[in-house]
Amino acid sequence: MKTYHSKLLLFGEHTIVKGSRALAMPYTRYGAKWSFESGENRQVSASALSDFHIYLSNNRDDFHYLNVAAFSEDLSKGIWLDADIPKGYGLGSSGSVCAAIYDRYGVNKIVGEDSEDLKELKMIFARMESHFHGTSSGTDPLICYLNEAVLMSTTNLERVSVPHLNEGQGGMFLLNTHIARKTGPLVNLFLEKCKNPIFNQLISNEFAIYTDICIDAFLQKNKLALFDNLRKLSTFQYQYLQEMIPEKYRQIWSDGLDSGDYTLKLCGAGGGGFILGFTEDFDRMDLSDIEVVFRF
Repeated sequence: MKTYHSKLLLFGEHTIVKGSRALAMPYTRYGAKWSFESGENRQVSASALSDFHIYLSNNRDDFHYLNVAAFSEDLSKGIWLDADIPKGYGLGSSGSVCAAIYDRYGVNKIVGEDSEDLKELKMIFARMESHFHGTSSGTDPLICYLNEAVLMSTTNLERVSVPHLNEGQGGMFLLNTHIARKTGPLVNLFLEKCKNPIFNQLISNEFAIYTDICIDAFLQKNKLALFDNLRKLSTFQYQYLQEMIPEKYRQIWSDGLDSGDYTLKLCGAGGGGFILGFTEDFDRMDLSDIEVVFRF
């Protein structure tokens, strides 16, 4: 069975609504796949899928591109999603469900060859994922469905190649806070802060610019520019978005900036889940509860 991998939002958290770009990629350590086999640890249980089926059935006009009847028949046969994506970590646990359902039950499925197709797919997934969140951008299920990195702006979507290397002294990692959180309240907090003209100007004139430079440097494998602007990005988040950094990790964040051994940034909305980290040398780090995403 195909695996629908989790996703990481590398850059562009919050600032995409202010005009900067965002970069998201699949994270293959976690995922979900369909199963008819019996299993004791069902993270996406048959009852959760049944609730989603009821939602789709009650809104058939909105979901005419899904074969809801076939979904219903599979549910009666005991289908479920075998998933290990942590919930409340911003890794796309609900996005993987939407991607799996669209891929299995979609009618005249959109492949996503160009920007317009990707925009339509994103809107489809936004409607589907609203069952879980009330509102959704559709980004998480899009990445889970495509299993490719996507570069996003307010006007354009495009698939991109993310440099994946398994060797080198440094690289990218995830720091586990062991704190589940909800995205909605954190996004609302950011938008509320943006009502302050001074803060709003800082986001546009500094944070969004650092984000764009980091994206280009990352995709172009320009480590010098990447780490220089990661430090600026991290310093900005520590200074102006500290409410989104779990309290017990603020000192760890600051220690990285002071020592230069590693640099931390928000992973998605922040508030818990994983914190994204970069280092030029893993041997210089003294952090526990980390997962190495890849080396470079």
